[in-house]
Amino acid sequence: MTKYIGKSMSRVDGVAKVTGKAKYAAEYSAPDLAYGYVVCSTIAKGKITRINTDEVLQIPGVIQLFTHENRPRLACFDLNYKDQDAPPGSPFRPLRDEKVVYNGQPIALVVAETFEIARYAASLVKVEYEQEDHDTALEHNLHRGRGPKSGVASLLKSPPPKPRGDFEKAFQAAPFKTTGQHIHSVEHHNPIEMFASTVVYEKNGKLTIYDKTQGAPNSQMYVAQVFNLPFKDVRVISPYVGGAFGSGLRPQYQLFLAVLAALELKRSVRVSLTRQQMFTFGHRPATVQNLSLGATADGTLDAIRHDAIAETSRFEDYFEIVVNWSGMLYPAENTKSTYDLVPLDVFTPLDMRAPGGVTGVPALEMEIDELAHKIGMDPIEFRLKNYTEKDMDQDLPFSSKELRECFRQGAERFGWSGRKPEPRSMRRGHTLIGWGMATGIWEASQGPARAEAVLTVNGKLRVTSATADIGTGTYTIMTQIAADTLGMPIEDVIFRLGDSDMPLAPIEGGSWTAATVGTAVKVACEDLGKKLFKMAQKMKNSPFADVKQDDITFADAHIRLKSDPSVAVSLLDIVGTNGGRAVSETSTSLPSMLEQRKYARAAHSAVFVEVEVDEDFGTVRVTRAVTAVAGGRILNPKTARSQIVGGMVWGISKALEEESVMDHQFGRFMNHNLSEYHVAVHADIRELDVIFVEENDTIVNPLGVKGLGEIGIVGMPAAVANAIFHATGKRVRSLPITLDKLL
Repeated sequence: MTKYIGKSMSRVDGVAKVTGKAKYAAEYSAPDLAYGYVVCSTIAKGKITRINTDEVLQIPGVIQLFTHENRPRLACFDLNYKDQDAPPGSPFRPLRDEKVVYNGQPIALVVAETFEIARYAASLVKVEYEQEDHDTALEHNLHRGRGPKSGVASLLKSPPPKPRGDFEKAFQAAPFKTTGQHIHSVEHHNPIEMFASTVVYEKNGKLTIYDKTQGAPNSQMYVAQVFNLPFKDVRVISPYVGGAFGSGLRPQYQLFLAVLAALELKRSVRVSLTRQQMFTFGHRPATVQNLSLGATADGTLDAIRHDAIAETSRFEDYFEIVVNWSGMLYPAENTKSTYDLVPLDVFTPLDMRAPGGVTGVPALEMEIDELAHKIGMDPIEFRLKNYTEKDMDQDLPFSSKELRECFRQGAERFGWSGRKPEPRSMRRGHTLIGWGMATGIWEASQGPARAEAVLTVNGKLRVTSATADIGTGTYTIMTQIAADTLGMPIEDVIFRLGDSDMPLAPIEGGSWTAATVGTAVKVACEDLGKKLFKMAQKMKNSPFADVKQDDITFADAHIRLKSDPSVAVSLLDIVGTNGGRAVSETSTSLPSMLEQRKYARAAHSAVFVEVEVDEDFGTVRVTRAVTAVAGGRILNPKTARSQIVGGMVWGISKALEEESVMDHQFGRFMNHNLSEYHVAVHADIRELDVIFVEENDTIVNPLGVKGLGEIGIVGMPAAVANAIFHATGKRVRSLPITLDKLL
């Protein structure tokens, strides 16, 4: 019987984090450690004509100043390399040449004996440029949109679906219709731990790298390719990550610069980015969307058109799944979607929590709300009227879908039946009250992974996989899975991650780690169990000599006979027969593609929000919110709830506050700090409630789980915007919804 899976447990890594025992990339030390500080460009496009190296090199304590003029020849400048999350195109190569392709580009690295000296010396670096005209404004260049380039990475992201029916004819004939342009501003990830790499140069020339990353093997692959090093000579370690939200999926430029300096100087080097420099690489791209919906007289959604244009860099084609969600949510017969990119003089955008989903779904759900209002139908009633049990674009049924129950339970918990439908009809004194709701969806994916399970001579279970934990609770749920699979007490199980020497696992992102690595852990422990059972059968006077595998179970650190649990052999006694050596098994898990390809697989949610809007000042406060989630089997309700609440908070922040503001005259983000880049704080967040709707799925993966990292955010911005419309009668389609847009 399951003992730990499904039970609320505190994080097994929690004590290490709150006591400071957990070490992050910039906290590892090494003998003779040098420090690097990055110098960034102050123009958006052009070329460097001169860098004053002599003055800087004369400062006591400065070791070297690396620029494009003195950097060593590198493999990455001759070959096209790819990391696990690289979009089509040619990756950015720091210090490649004199060309500047975006504002904030790293153009030099000062290395010194102390961080303070390096920072001071960097402030004295003077750079002369020959500027060229740049263009960073998406909304001024919508006419230049073109389809994304094809490439290997594009295989992981679906193109817009093919048209169905005749949208133009159906839309023109629709008695109820709505059209709107939705604008999503640039956002930056801003995790608390800033990016850093500590490169330890070993005596034999090998590198041990402590890196902030969402995938140690990905950083290892990157370094080995770029610097033409054997994989065995590069070890990347990242046991703790202080937040990432997608920013750590691709190796960032401080890793390149730290390795370059360490190899050239033959000593250990650390490079850390400042908060301002956290705004000089990937971000959620600015996106402009145009949606048109048409419905018949009885409220049947019959026509959907969804067009999106997003920014990318001039050297890579980053793209997202923005316009595909309508076919997964609504069974319209006539649809048409397009997705184009506009190359600009910016750094390549980067996956950011629910990439594409939290851009496309809110726009869709705001227009759905507008159409329901025009028809005079309750928003839930309209969605139930247009409910689908299959992904219309793939023409595949869902492996499971309990969205109806999400609507029912969420509405009941929120008190939706007390909603007055007319905008501006609910008040508390001088404050307008609005109730809004929206649907959320995120794909449930599984990939290949490996894990090792080891039973030690003292009867402890050690499980490892080179995955990451970016704060999602990976350490904890993998420990629970391992403990249950081999029937071990949780205190006798340790799960380790974040080391490229461990069994290979993909980058942690896309809400697929629980399914992907969790399945690998389960398979490794099952295979170890089979090995232990065979050893038990060979023991002297074994009660299992003539017993089949199906007749036994693992419980309380014993192998027990199912028909008579008193017949048992302890795992400690079994490993004791192995000549003083641990018993181990390394296994690979793969998705069951033959079965899974017959179904669409996704997590669903229903989000309900109440807002207060000051009628005079236009200030908005989210006073309470409820999210009901159908996310398959919940491994740990405590950490799962934390994931959904985190997504809800960010959804509120995205709806009302977050925006990276660029001055297009300079092509530079101006609010590049946490005092002016506004995020939700404690004072912004009130009552948040989470419901996990029971959902049994035997197809999605052997554990029956669906990722929860992103489903918590995708529906929230639309629910907030819809509540604001209900409160004020004003439909704002530009996020964030700041008070100037309401006044």
